[in-house]
Amino acid sequence: MSEPARRFSRIAFVASQTPEAEAARLRLIARYGAVDDGEADVIVALGGDGLMLQTLHRFRDRGLPIYGMHRGSVGFLMNTFREEMLPQRLAAAQQVTIHPLIMEAVDASGTRHRAPAFNEVSLLRQTYQAAKLRISIDGKVRLEELICDGVIVATPAGSTAYNLSAHGPILPLGTALLALTPISPFRPRRWRGALVPDKARIDIAVMEADKRPVSAAADHFEVRDIIAVSARLDASSSIDMLFDPDHGLEERILREQFVY
Repeated sequence: MSEPARRFSRIAFVASQTPEAEAARLRLIARYGAVDDGEADVIVALGGDGLMLQTLHRFRDRGLPIYGMHRGSVGFLMNTFREEMLPQRLAAAQQVTIHPLIMEAVDASGTRHRAPAFNEVSLLRQTYQAAKLRISIDGKVRLEELICDGVIVATPAGSTAYNLSAHGPILPLGTALLALTPISPFRPRRWRGALVPDKARIDIAVMEADKRPVSAAADHFEVRDIIAVSARLDASSSIDMLFDPDHGLEERILREQFVY
């Protein structure tokens, strides 16, 4: 048996709460057996990209690679579901290491909040009033005033999620960039966002916060009434994702950019 096959011999399965995903989990356990995640050397996640995001957070920094199979509504980050030859697919899979963003937000009371985000850090207006934001990169103001519904800082893994819906660019996994994408920009109307080196620190100040309240979210963690947010890649934290060699992620990225 090859070294990769030995390494991935103890499988833990996780699934979304849909009947389709749970049925697939039970069939795979009956076929290959399973161990608890505390004894596993690989996690097989069954669902869509939402389940993958939950799994990345759950197993962050545990040293367990995640192999997803599509049993949900959206599966851009998932491999094709097949019950056959799972150990062989795991042994042949290509590994991609991803790092989360760290969001640090300060609310109106001065309380600081810190949370990781594998997909994106997003700011959103809380009322009918548009948000008014100032954006700095590595301490230098790059956009003095952005009037908008919000703004997104997306990782490559998250660039096909909320970022794509806001007309942001798709970034291939492994790209050393972050996408900075406005949501419904009013002024400057023609600003469509920016690509920022992933080593940069992005600071966003909320102007007129009393009149124009803004919330901030790091994936599923939300803070209300914030006055400032910073986002940067946390190179000290990571998790590995596994993809079939024929997963065709590059093809999917190209296809998504030409879909109307």
